[in-house]
Amino acid sequence: MRILVVEDEHKIANSIKKGLETQSYAVDVAYEGETGLSMATDEPYDLIILDRMLPGLDGVEILRQVREKGIHTPVLFLTAKDKVLDRAAGLNAGADDYLVKPFAFVELIARVRALLRRPAATRSTTLSYEDLKLDPETSLVTRGDTAINLSQKEFALLEYFMSNPDRPLSKDLLIEHVWNYDADILPNTVEVYIGYLRTKIDKRFRSSPDLIHTKRGFGYIFGVKV
Repeated sequence: MRILVVEDEHKIANSIKKGLETQSYAVDVAYEGETGLSMATDEPYDLIILDRMLPGLDGVEILRQVREKGIHTPVLFLTAKDKVLDRAAGLNAGADDYLVKPFAFVELIARVRALLRRPAATRSTTLSYEDLKLDPETSLVTRGDTAINLSQKEFALLEYFMSNPDRPLSKDLLIEHVWNYDADILPNTVEVYIGYLRTKIDKRFRSSPDLIHTKRGFGYIFGVKV
């Protein structure tokens, strides 16, 4: 999953980025309003973390313009102002949730996960497909009764696959949602990580059906039927 953080305090922004990356999210950062608006409207994100007070455009105005463009990406609003009117301004502009500074990182992660689950609110936290299970909260992946050790990028790639089963996913789409904006992506980067995943979740389990398939002309499909 790919997240945009728009926060002018570099220490806070970089701490959020570092913490989210430990949870296998791809994270881009903007330190002022104009850049944040441009990235939020030009790039595909699964979640935006948006500060209330920013140089240039403030968070409320960014949010208003994002929603006016028909972009419905979930937005977590950050504010240092613990006042009803400030919180209401963000929610009225289209924020999905808010968090008051200072906050505990564990609470931020909980809010992020809740917002990323919102399109499938009835789904449990754990993603499951056939005998494969992935728990974003514990970073535990199992197939049958066997635990599978994945790198952070492998975990992020598998999580995106399992969130979009039986759907053709192009290389460009995978890059957009699994790698951050300034990542050094080589032409075969996706193929390399697909190969790693196939080795760990398919080739090791010959008695179970393969789950990652190449769809010529489309990209990849995660699922039993192709």
